[in-house]
Parts: sequence; C-alpha cells; structure tokens
Amino acid sequence: MNTASPQTRIDEIAPDIFRISTAIPPGAIANGFTFNQYLIRDDQPLLFHSGPRLLFDAVRGAVERVLPASSLRYISFSHFEADECGALNHWLEVAPQAEPACGQIAAMVSIGDYAIRAPRALANGETLNLGRRIELLPMDKHCDNISLGLYREKTSAGPCYLIHTYSASAGAQDRVAFLTRALRVMAGM
Repeated sequence: MNTASPQTRIDEIAPDIFRISTAIPPGAIANGFTFNQYLIRDDQPLLFHSGPRLLFDAVRGAVERVLPASSLRYISFSHFEADECGALNHWLEVAPQAEPACGQIAAMVSIGDYAIRAPRALANGETLNLGRRIELLPMDKHCDNISLGLYREKTSAGPCYLIHTYSASAGAQDRVAFLTRALRVMAGM
C-alpha cells in the first residue's frame, strides 16, 4: 500500500467515543480511500479496528491525542483482515495490558494463531466492563460476504451502535436481508 501523505484526524462522535479517520490521497488510490477506527475512552479503553500495519504510527498519534496508547485494555474488530487487524500486534506491544477481544470463532480460527497475546473469546451477549457496560452482540453469519457485530452501552438508555461490513460482491437482496436482520436484533434489545 502506498500511503504517501495520509491525513489522520480524530473526532469525538459521541461522549467518549472517537472516530479516527486516515484519508489516503487520490494519487495513491483512485478517488482516495479512508480507513476508520473507533476509540472508546473509559476506565478500560477499547480500540475498535487496529488499522493496517503501515498506518500504525498515524493511528497511534491520533489515539495519543485522547489517551496514552499504553492504557488500551481491549482491541476489537468486526472481522479478520489487514485493515481491521494488521496492526494488532503493534498495539499489543505498546499496550501491555491489552487483549484482543473477538468472537469465539475468530479467536479459534484466526486471532489465537495471529496475535502475540491470547484473545478474549466472547460468547454471544457476553459483556465487557469498560467502566460503563459495553455489550458485544456478535451475530451468526446470515448472508455471504457480510459480517455484523452490535455494540451498545448498557447503563443508560443511550444509543446502540451498529458496526457492520459487507463486500461489494454482496447483492442487493443480501444487503436488504442483512439490514432487516440487524434491525430485528436491535428491536429486541
């Protein structure tokens, strides 16, 4: 990846929840491209998506504008690809108390082998206590090329955050089925 002159910014999108965005210039990738990570600042901070290895320094710089990178407690992600997990081991090196937090299948087939530290394998509905209560609700794969995880803050009537990904090869019907299933899960919360 040619990351010539990436621009990284960090924005607080909800109280203590930050989006880190690194824009890759159009000269490096046609029409440009943006990588995003999410940082939850709490007693036990969580970084959602590690970013690719080559952007680690830029993302770390953004994290350190909010909190010391060494204070991260969990690194989590929606699925295992370089843009979500490429820098995982770099984060584990700078944050000695951090654990990868993922679903049981990801822990078994990918993260348990890839990460330099054992993952925290989460069951459906298992909670991570970050200070406030954050709940990961991994969902079974229900359409090809689509994965989904829901995070919500449990101690208030606050919003539910939907984190999802799907590939361009997923058809329109798959996307509708995916969103319908996600809305049904959220309605039952």
